[in-house]
Amino acid sequence: MHFSELALDKRLLTTVEHLGFTQATEIQQKAIPAAVAGKDLLASSRTGSGKTLAYLLPALQRVIKSRALSKKDPRVLILAPTRELAKQVYGQLRLVVSNTPYKSELILGGEDFNLQSKALARDPHFVVATPGRLADHLEHGHLYLKGLELLILDEADRMLDLGFDKQLKAISKAADHRKRQTLLFSATLDHAQVNNFAADMLDSPLRIRIDNEAQVHADINHRFIFSDHLDHKEAQLKALFERQDFTQLIVFTATRGDTDRLATKIAEWGYTTLALSGDLNQGQRNGIMQDFAAGKAQILITTDVASRGLDIARVSHVINFDLPKHSEEYVHRVGRTGRAGAKGDALSLVGPKDWLNFKALEGFLSQTLAFEAIPDLQAKFKGFKIKKEKAAPKAKAAPKAKAMAKVKTGPKKVQKKILKEVGDAPMMVRKRPMKPDLDTSKDLDD
Repeated sequence: MHFSELALDKRLLTTVEHLGFTQATEIQQKAIPAAVAGKDLLASSRTGSGKTLAYLLPALQRVIKSRALSKKDPRVLILAPTRELAKQVYGQLRLVVSNTPYKSELILGGEDFNLQSKALARDPHFVVATPGRLADHLEHGHLYLKGLELLILDEADRMLDLGFDKQLKAISKAADHRKRQTLLFSATLDHAQVNNFAADMLDSPLRIRIDNEAQVHADINHRFIFSDHLDHKEAQLKALFERQDFTQLIVFTATRGDTDRLATKIAEWGYTTLALSGDLNQGQRNGIMQDFAAGKAQILITTDVASRGLDIARVSHVINFDLPKHSEEYVHRVGRTGRAGAKGDALSLVGPKDWLNFKALEGFLSQTLAFEAIPDLQAKFKGFKIKKEKAAPKAKAAPKAKAMAKVKTGPKKVQKKILKEVGDAPMMVRKRPMKPDLDTSKDLDD
């Protein structure tokens, strides 16, 4: 479907065409008309599906076509779970509003609070923010949301997982009026907290599910390689660099220490590298992300801090040096490649310490994952069986119960003797058919 079929303002269509977009993605085809019609949305789609534009275009359409409820309050508020994702959304927003008179501001945690209060005092029409910092500004009276027309929550599941439930409720309460429209995007709609949260915040929302959260990108080639130990992994990593024709590449590690150590080692192999982890301050993180996006380094080594919100078209490969503990993070990690219709490669090194995470990933994706080998660097490790927990030993029967057991199974003469000694009156016991064991297994969602 072409964007011109979505009943958007001509100025928006010109902007979209100027940005190089012609065909709307599936989430855009379904979300944009519903949002333009004023409906609340509860939507789910995989990473890289174009959901940011799916809510930015209706937001700008509303601002263009309707009269503001307030001259001072923001008209559109977009919340994102991490600073990286918020920056990415803000970057796209700036492009969309570039030829309009509408002002926008980015409010992030870890940055100058006073400068942000001054920016909010300039009465921006659009605000992109992380929930914790925006709640702080609300508490200090630096902005009011009584005139807010559109509240957008991007990756709401992630915000709730990070513990922003209280802040999100405070923000929603500050903008609690009947004319507010709410668009909630989540990686999954099978998240109990998201559904409970949506029930409180959204008014008869239209539910849109494009892809389930366990569905991996069709344009990404997924490959798994057995590894024996840390040194073996490093040798395999070097071989992959030498044998893969890549433009830019991201390596995901489990810990911050591994990030710095690998960055040093890879630099010794002759590659330009950058290391990104959560212990860096926001200015350092911003600089690293900007340098990598500008192509100043071939390889980025990072923890899961970059698994969401990093949108760089030149990333042709993702390598999981360590598999993530949470299976859904795998989908977000590998989604850093194969962006905007491009093909991508995702390679994962699986050693003994990764095996439980690998088996969990198979269950999460509901498919059997195959392995391949690197010539001359084949692993001896081929996985191992996961031991099932032994059933708890049965509690010893009480003396009286033991006696009754003998009553049921012993010879008739002994039965009478025991019954007389314990003083129990003889009774008839009807044999009941054994109940079949209940099947407590559950199908994996998506």
